[in-house]
Amino acid sequence: MKRRNFLQIAGMGVGASMLANIPIVGNAVPLDRPWDPGDVALKKQLADVALNAARSKGATYTDVRIGRYLNQFVVTREDKVQNIVNTESYGIGVRVIANGSWGFAATDNMDKDSIAKAAELAVSIAKENARLLTEPVQLAPQKGFGEVSWKTPIEKNAFEVPVKEKVDLLMGVNSAAMQAGANYINSILFLVNEQKYFASTDGSYIDQDIHRIWPTFFITKIDATTGKFETRNALSAPRGMGYEYVMPSAAEKISSQTTLYRNRYDMIEDAKLGGQQAGEKIKAKSVEAGKYDLILDPSHLWLTIHESVGHPTELDRVLGYEANFAGTSFLTLDKWQSKNFKFGSNNVNIFADKKQPGSLGAVGYDDEGVATQEWDLIKEGVLVNYQTIRDQAHILGLNASQGCCYADNWSSVQFQRMPNVSLAPGKSPLAVADMIKNVEKGIYIIGDGSFSIDQQRYNFQFGGQLFYEIKDGKIAGMLKDVAYQSNTQEFWNSCVAVADEKDYRLGGSFFDGKGQPPQSSAVSHGASTARFNGVNVINTARKI
Repeated sequence: MKRRNFLQIAGMGVGASMLANIPIVGNAVPLDRPWDPGDVALKKQLADVALNAARSKGATYTDVRIGRYLNQFVVTREDKVQNIVNTESYGIGVRVIANGSWGFAATDNMDKDSIAKAAELAVSIAKENARLLTEPVQLAPQKGFGEVSWKTPIEKNAFEVPVKEKVDLLMGVNSAAMQAGANYINSILFLVNEQKYFASTDGSYIDQDIHRIWPTFFITKIDATTGKFETRNALSAPRGMGYEYVMPSAAEKISSQTTLYRNRYDMIEDAKLGGQQAGEKIKAKSVEAGKYDLILDPSHLWLTIHESVGHPTELDRVLGYEANFAGTSFLTLDKWQSKNFKFGSNNVNIFADKKQPGSLGAVGYDDEGVATQEWDLIKEGVLVNYQTIRDQAHILGLNASQGCCYADNWSSVQFQRMPNVSLAPGKSPLAVADMIKNVEKGIYIIGDGSFSIDQQRYNFQFGGQLFYEIKDGKIAGMLKDVAYQSNTQEFWNSCVAVADEKDYRLGGSFFDGKGQPPQSSAVSHGASTARFNGVNVINTARKI
């Protein structure tokens, strides 16, 4: 296989460390390159070459992934276009079991001889790996689906929208923010299209066309007198949608202390509000440290779910097999086996899925050919399950995978990745305004911010974008320098209320890292606004 080609967005000054070095596997291609998913019949022929070659060399199981991965990132700052990234990566990865062990090989040479050689190499690697085995791979059974397909249900393919239209959108965003008082703004439009074909000796031939989009910005406001500054990031959520997501709809807006968004995002409106609110944050009162009842909007709560629930329920972290990027997990098997480990209050019902419409994790089948599903992780506060793939299912006594396998490229080996992990809305009618009315001393937090969490996913600290003081059931004004500290179990047991389904929205991570070598995946986290009582709040500006 040729050396993988990497492009990186680096040093853009976007004000977020997560964007400092984003690896993009692929070759630069013209902006007018057609985005046709390709001939399915040809993909099947090539997959069969790999399946047959691996079988002839002694593989007892083989799966093949033919992938075409498209990335388009448009990056601007104030009145300038900083970068336009347009890449394509195309190739085939072959994974096998031989002599009870895994082997993997990949190539971007898509002729039949090269594909057969890659399959044979995967078998050779598996046989060498088998020398070190203590026990053979136990693969959960999986029926074949025959020839099937799945596609993200988009209304408008973002890759077919002219780049000029995307640039004009971002220039309009920047102008709105600057006119509203921002000194600096970066705006970015991330687009991804994964065209994936999966085949296996189980009898599946699965063609999928997956789309994701993330419009975002980062605003900075500087006080000319004091030199102090504040920031306000976009309140958008990355989504498994097409370009329709950035086509505003009044019906998809929620009026709160700022405008919040469901399934359509008004980027220009949010930038205008962001410019104003960054200025308001400079003048806002600095929070007094102490215990507060917190009202957490889904645009904030998604990140707390991701870090304190999503990662610690990954079974490979629980078992100590994986520790990169996010550590292992305090949710050890004995806690699950007890059947009564109180992870949270009775109001806490957290489920995993790869099916929610518009979510980043939504696909028809995972990268092992398992049909996607939904299952409970936390039921009425009790830990009831984890996230598994086919070679993990037997550890939990399951006879099937939960469909959590993913690879970020044809050249990457698939492994266990987080599905969507979401807090179920409350079952009784409850609006956010009514939730706030019952709070004597609290803080309403909107948007995600900086955070830290330990290597067991237990002790943590989270900030946000917008903070509003609540006094005697009313919003009393904006605060700044707010972060809350807790541990996972204490925090989720302090959840006393969750708003109903009318408030349910998705947030998520477009670039979630894991593994060594590192891979990136995209995952959504849904929630309705929730209340947590007696949480410790610190002042992040206080000097010791």
